[in-house]
Amino acid sequence: MRRSTLAYLLALLIAVGAYYFVNNRKETTENAATAEPTEAIVYLFDAEDGVPSSIRIEAKTGETVEVAKNADNAWALIQPLKASADQSAPEAAVSQLTTLQIEDTIPNLDLEIVGLNDPEYAVIVRYSDKVERKVAIGVITPTENGYYALSPSGDVVVVDKASIDSLLNLLRNPPYLETPTPSPVPTETPLPSSTPEPATPTSTASAP
Repeated sequence: MRRSTLAYLLALLIAVGAYYFVNNRKETTENAATAEPTEAIVYLFDAEDGVPSSIRIEAKTGETVEVAKNADNAWALIQPLKASADQSAPEAAVSQLTTLQIEDTIPNLDLEIVGLNDPEYAVIVRYSDKVERKVAIGVITPTENGYYALSPSGDVVVVDKASIDSLLNLLRNPPYLETPTPSPVPTETPLPSSTPEPATPTSTASAP
């Protein structure tokens, strides 16, 4: 093969390689420019508020549970009665609160339609710097995989049903360190009733 032919083929290969390089780079740049921006994750409870020091859950039906950090920085049960608390349940609730994401925000929605004018549950969280945040929980969404909720900022949002149900376990099963047993009610032992003495028969005088 002549040197001129070899040089020609080499130049052709270089030109083809340069062409593909330029075109592929252009397509990559265009794809990057047209890619949809990733939506930022928004949490129901803002992490900037700090770490929760008290959690209170109220049900529309009247049940209430509240746990709070005591002077020893341990969780203690405040409601339905004061008692030592199993530490794992409040810690699990804190984990649920701090990772609970807003899946959707629905503007201009009638609160009555989604059960937020008279909420099924209210979750009140207090932080170490005395900040308090409240979230109302309404009815289940039509897809049955979320709850309508009223965020601390007053927006109607949708949150994950499984996460809320897990949080509500704190209300359904208050985290007593030991299951309280009711004190026995003292009962009076009945005294034996006295047996009445038989009446003495009265003799009747017979006629002469």
